Amino acid sequence: MKSKTTCVLTFILSIFLWAAAQAELKWEQTAAELHPAVGDKQAIAHFKYENVGTTPVHFKSVHASCGCTAAQTQKDQVAPGEKGEVTATFNIGDRTGTQVKTVTVQTDDPDPKRATTVLTLTAVITPPLEFKPAFVYWQGGEEPKPKTVVVKAAKDFPAKDLTIKSNSQVFTSKIEPGSVPGEWKLEVQPKDTSRPVGTVLVIQTDYPKEAPRSFYLTVQVTVPPGPAMKPAATPAKPGASPATGIER
Repeated sequence: MKSKTTCVLTFILSIFLWAAAQAELKWEQTAAELHPAVGDKQAIAHFKYENVGTTPVHFKSVHASCGCTAAQTQKDQVAPGEKGEVTATFNIGDRTGTQVKTVTVQTDDPDPKRATTVLTLTAVITPPLEFKPAFVYWQGGEEPKPKTVVVKAAKDFPAKDLTIKSNSQVFTSKIEPGSVPGEWKLEVQPKDTSRPVGTVLVIQTDYPKEAPRSFYLTVQVTVPPGPAMKPAATPAKPGASPATGIER
């Protein structure tokens, strides 16, 4: 009887000691929202942690959700009471709007709920130039009247002059300063709307001086509304995409 009691006590004690000797990373935050300035090439989030357990924590893997984001740990092992951070670096490139990227961190914590942590980086990127509307089109057969696009520069994108480049023989376009600094009015008009056709206007800025940035606006004449039917094949214009008719 005494032997059984001793075994039970030993078992309970071993469970208690096993539970006490646990590794656990406590994260200061698992989500970060960044607002990079116009011109920034990267957005970097710092996710800090601390080992609040009694045994070391080992990182098994740290993976970013896409190739535009890189993740890095300061160390491979975190001792009890030690602090550190995982950095997530998002390469902005030409991306704008809200970009959400994740980093999955896996450790050797025996508890599955704590072994995997997903860190989220949200980058809210203001476009240097804003186009309203962002896409201009005419329906087939619509009267080919000119349409206006309002172009606004972000506060930290001090462009002073915009010019339009286009090789289109179907659309005419011009751009003029707006009523306030940093604003322009772009007017575009098709010669006719008898067939589907499109092009891309290149908006050239004067900023930055060493490498002025260019932006693109798509304009198009679409298929006229009507009953669904298979359209007759139309020969593609030289230098245009057979599928869309958009000039290159």
